[in-house]
Amino acid sequence: MTARRRVKEPETVAAVSNEAENSSVAKSDRALMLKEKKHRHADAELEKRKANSLREMHFAPMALVISIMICSGVMWVMAFRDVFATGSSILGPIDDAMQHFTKSTDFFEESKGWKSQQGGLSTVKSATTDDNNMGGLFVRKMAGAASLAVHSQKIVPFIFQPDGAHWARGHFIPVLFASALGNVAIAGFYTIYAEDLKGAGAGQMSMVICSLLLVEAIIMLGYAISASRGKEKCGGNVKLPAGKTPNSVPSRIVARTVTIASGAIAFIAIRDLFFPGQIITLIPRDDVYLEWTNAFFHSPPPGTAEAEENGLEAPLYVGDKFISQLLAMHLLISCFHKFTSVFLIRTGKDGSGEIKSKNFWKSQALGDGLLLFILRLFTSAAKSASLDIRWHLMMLGYETFILALYGFV
Repeated sequence: MTARRRVKEPETVAAVSNEAENSSVAKSDRALMLKEKKHRHADAELEKRKANSLREMHFAPMALVISIMICSGVMWVMAFRDVFATGSSILGPIDDAMQHFTKSTDFFEESKGWKSQQGGLSTVKSATTDDNNMGGLFVRKMAGAASLAVHSQKIVPFIFQPDGAHWARGHFIPVLFASALGNVAIAGFYTIYAEDLKGAGAGQMSMVICSLLLVEAIIMLGYAISASRGKEKCGGNVKLPAGKTPNSVPSRIVARTVTIASGAIAFIAIRDLFFPGQIITLIPRDDVYLEWTNAFFHSPPPGTAEAEENGLEAPLYVGDKFISQLLAMHLLISCFHKFTSVFLIRTGKDGSGEIKSKNFWKSQALGDGLLLFILRLFTSAAKSASLDIRWHLMMLGYETFILALYGFV
């Protein structure tokens, strides 16, 4: 019996030892599983934080986007109306007063119901007469198209944000600063005409427009300053393409094209804004253009036959002068945006210059395309008034092509 007990004791000890070993292995396995689970959870949290950080770095702040959508959206809708429903009132009595002040209601009629032209594109006639005033309609539709180009410059980059443009890297700073300056310029222009607008009952509409522009400008400047302070935390030096330095312009071809085409546009727009009615002898048929667009009625040059004939009646055409100078103002702002994209923006050490410029080129290509379309509509009407605008079409068309090529490709 004693011998049997001595045989069983080692077996019992071995069994207990195996159970303890198995229990230890099980505990270590459970600990390892828990550790792996914690690691997976930590990795998931890290990936989530990285995704949120990348999202915040890429997208513009939602408050800024909403502000632009509200302020520029209202201005965009009114500009769209000026192009495709000239003279129509969409904001009630205050808008109606503005349309009467600019005499845009002369081109709006709805006597035939849905068959009426209602200031649309069908209002454009193939020949200019004293009754249809195609030159005046040209100024109003071009003013709407230029305004669309200016306000689209603020909307398009933020609503249709490119994949390569990142907010945290300062890619939108030039757009914000240039757009804010444009807003201030337009608001200042309305302020100059404050007395005339108030006398015509359009003072409230002017206040609404100035408020939208200035509020948006303040918001854009605030975000631009904030983004410029934090942009150094992101990005870094990169290897630039051959022939490029940090001080190089983004594209020499675009720079040359903009200098020629937009330079000519800016030259004429400066005349129309600051010296309306003054004939530039360097420009062929410039006197015909001024007569066709009614510049001799609202701003007859001093000491000329037009001044003797229309000088006393010129104050009656203040609305025509207002809309003509407003067209020139928007054209100058569009040119300023293009000059900014090719001269004020540089390639930079991080190679982001082209990305910043493309935020301008895409919108300006769309704006130039609309201006080209409106200009083409009035080719026959201008020709009937002895004004050949084929060179204007070719020059603007070439700039549109180059901007679209380098902006979208």
